[in-house]
Amino acid sequence: MNPVNLPIFMGLSEEEFEDMKASRLMSRKKFGRGDVILHMGETTEKLGILTAGHVHIESVDLWGNKTILSDVGPGQVFGETYALTGDMLMVDAVAASDAEVLFLNAKKLMSGSFRTRPWFPKMLRNLLMLSSRKNLVLSNRIFHTSPKRVRSRLQSYLSYCALKAGSQEFEIPFDRQQLADYLNLDRTALSKELGRMKKEGLLDFRKNHFRILED
Repeated sequence: MNPVNLPIFMGLSEEEFEDMKASRLMSRKKFGRGDVILHMGETTEKLGILTAGHVHIESVDLWGNKTILSDVGPGQVFGETYALTGDMLMVDAVAASDAEVLFLNAKKLMSGSFRTRPWFPKMLRNLLMLSSRKNLVLSNRIFHTSPKRVRSRLQSYLSYCALKAGSQEFEIPFDRQQLADYLNLDRTALSKELGRMKKEGLLDFRKNHFRILED
């Protein structure tokens, strides 16, 4: 994936991107599945730009209960709020597959040293847009986890996925345990409800591939 084509660099010319790269604002690193990229309880000056793979934003309480807050796909950004504010991380960013991350030093970017560069206002605009979209993603999760019934949570999430895909057949970025963690459900209860919905002819699925069936 050519970094200049990523949403965070939208509007930058090749020359502007090269100038930004020469400013030593960026570094690249690869991670294996299960590696913790950003650690809860620490601080970071760098936001992550995913160029390959998937990353899960997770919250784990003192009793070891894990909740998946969001899935980050290629081209998306994570950790930007903590990098920009300097606040302590309240979540982990974990590689859900082999992943490659381009780190951008947000603290250095916002230091004032680059205000005269032609790419600087473009980067501010892009960061604002990406942050706003991230808020929408987190709001969507609230919609999916608000219902009390397991089926209602599944219907909310799967309806969203179908709408996003523009099709009644789609893939989700979670396995069963991850989906249970995302929807704040017990895995056994989730699997049983999926089985019931399949038996009732409401949907069909195989692993993470789903198809919503017509009435």
